[in-house]
Amino acid sequence: MSDAINARVYCEIKDSIAHIFFDHPQARNAMTQAMYEQLRTICLELAQNPSVRVAILRGIGGKSFVSGSDIAQFQSFQGGADGVQYERMIDHYLGPLQQLPIPTIAVIDGLAVGGGLAIAALCDFRIATPTAKFGVPIARTLGNTLSPSNIAWLTAHLGVAITKRMLLLAELISAQELLTQGFVYQTGESEDLERMSMDLAKQLAALAPITQKASKLIMARVIGHSLPNCDDLITEVYGSADFKEGVTAFLSGRPPNWQGK
Repeated sequence: MSDAINARVYCEIKDSIAHIFFDHPQARNAMTQAMYEQLRTICLELAQNPSVRVAILRGIGGKSFVSGSDIAQFQSFQGGADGVQYERMIDHYLGPLQQLPIPTIAVIDGLAVGGGLAIAALCDFRIATPTAKFGVPIARTLGNTLSPSNIAWLTAHLGVAITKRMLLLAELISAQELLTQGFVYQTGESEDLERMSMDLAKQLAALAPITQKASKLIMARVIGHSLPNCDDLITEVYGSADFKEGVTAFLSGRPPNWQGK
């Protein structure tokens, strides 16, 4: 079977803590559509489980949290409308994580880029190795875009300046800089991440769950309030020759040749 068929997201519940794993190490835990569907299902089920007080999300393999989405799926896109549908689909899959009524911790050992950054940003706390990198380098790789909700969420967490460095300059920002900025809660070596995440999870689990639920969901509603319709811009990007070139170049292992068309 192919690596994509073996790829999965799964959950183990121990005591009052849910451990969610991204398991696609051959592709640095790039998310297939099936993996997005599994993540959505897991989060919906956890939201209905009153015995779970905290969720910890982590990538398998020690090289990446999540390195983005599976690029091969973009080969079937016929035009801009496919891009609009895709971004709505991503919002649909990630919505239950954003709305999860319990505190969430992302453990980043390696890369959290593209969809991986979105998932990490939707968590309430991030613990990372000092060498971890965060970003959305699509201006260098695929030539696609993010949804308004994704950009609103990143801007709220990172600020306009860092978000523009990620999106316009395609920079990967270090965990050390984001620790100073507050986006990363703690840093530690790979062998210490499990202990650090469990210590934080136990601290969170000892506090008032209804207060935690209200606090995080009120913030989510504030960030998502009155999002503009940007279908015209998303259609232009995904319908462009540059996007097709980006996908082809990425899958061919060569640099893209941007034409602005």
